[in-house]
Amino acid sequence: MKNVARLLLALATAAFACAASGQSWPQKPIRVIVPYPPGGTSDILARALEPKMSAALGQPVVVENKPGATGNLGADFVAKAPPDGYTLLLADIGSLAISPSVFRELPFDPVKDFTPVAMVAYSPHILAVHPSVPAANVKELVALAKAKPDSLNFAVSGIGGANHLAGIDFAMREGIKWTYIPYKGGSQAISDVMGGQAQVLFNGMLATYPMVKQGRLKAIAVSSATRFSAAPDIPTVAESGLPGFETGSWQGIVAPAHTPRAIVATLHATVMKILQSPDMKARLDQAGAELRPQSPEQFGEFIRSEKARWAKVVKDSGEKFE
Repeated sequence: MKNVARLLLALATAAFACAASGQSWPQKPIRVIVPYPPGGTSDILARALEPKMSAALGQPVVVENKPGATGNLGADFVAKAPPDGYTLLLADIGSLAISPSVFRELPFDPVKDFTPVAMVAYSPHILAVHPSVPAANVKELVALAKAKPDSLNFAVSGIGGANHLAGIDFAMREGIKWTYIPYKGGSQAISDVMGGQAQVLFNGMLATYPMVKQGRLKAIAVSSATRFSAAPDIPTVAESGLPGFETGSWQGIVAPAHTPRAIVATLHATVMKILQSPDMKARLDQAGAELRPQSPEQFGEFIRSEKARWAKVVKDSGEKFE
């Protein structure tokens, strides 16, 4: 009976501490780590959330870029941070779902070392080329790539990233080859395609579609299952000859594992309220992204399902990324 009493007391104390931490949190600035350079999709979203989160939580929310190792450097930094709600990670499909299949010695586990908080946005990839590339659709781009194997430079935001695997999956299905050129983030990849140093890329619409609208890139197709509402004139890869082809970039906020549930609940509610505000919904829609509301538990399950899906693509491709 004494042991039972001690156990109940310990559980009650832990529950009280958790609740208290949620009630008193936050009491100092919160850091949101973006594991990529400025200008990419994750960075754009983090900086859009930054002032609204600061106002809602009553403490400064500061975005910090910690790029390196295809997003794994910043992710590892957050995985090893104290689980007190003051260091968060705004990462994407690459760090949270693909890295375990691409890197043999990953310093963190994207499932065990993080507590899911909220999925922020989803945007399909857009397949785009430099305006000078003599192809206006998927069929013409594939014909060009087959006529000159490895002659097209395919820009990727980092080795083994989501857009790299999208390119591999596309090339594998179409039986083509192009030369992958890695960059230190999506913004650099986009910049070099616009500059003509590379010719092709798959990248999230949030960062890429504005360049298409400006005429600095030429859109070939989007990788959503159906045409995207923000760009209804751009055909899908699926309807262009690759049925079932669907890839995309998604971003979400996670905290270090064992972050108190009360803090996670507060963060989740805050982020969801911001994302569902009319101005944020309009901003996401105009940029080619959409909100997919999920509970922290649903977001965690989504990460696990994406991890399994891309592990199969990596295995089937036979590619070596290190």
